[in-house]
Amino acid sequence: MNGTAGHRALRAGRASVPGCAYLLTTVTAYRRPLFKDHHLARSVCRCIHEAKHWGDASLLCWVLMPDHWHGLVTLGHRDSLSTVMNRFKAATAKQIRCIHPQVVWGTGFHDRALRREDDVRSVARYIVANPLRAGLVEAVLDYPYWNCVWL
Repeated sequence: MNGTAGHRALRAGRASVPGCAYLLTTVTAYRRPLFKDHHLARSVCRCIHEAKHWGDASLLCWVLMPDHWHGLVTLGHRDSLSTVMNRFKAATAKQIRCIHPQVVWGTGFHDRALRREDDVRSVARYIVANPLRAGLVEAVLDYPYWNCVWL
């Protein structure tokens, strides 16, 4: 299956439900580990914190890995998942354009709607523990590129 068909299949079942929390993932173009570069990573992190990039969605938790990003977002009533992710990817790419003029993000994104029975804080812990599971650090607090509203 080529990338386009795979992304089309992901979109086919996608629903944007206001008030629903979503676990979102997007990868860098060609899975390049762009964010091993601390200048790029810090610049993108500053951009992630700007509320204007999230519209009426709420960013609850996120981690920026060397070659991908995970976020936990609750949708508002105005913007769809695609709108939220397109805005995020465009803003972060623009933020680092002067340092990294090439394509930053790959096409599409993966989403998983949390169910009522899902514990949102457990999902947040899963997200921020990604660097630990990847062997990048020995303790979650040693990794600088994440944030969570429950700190």
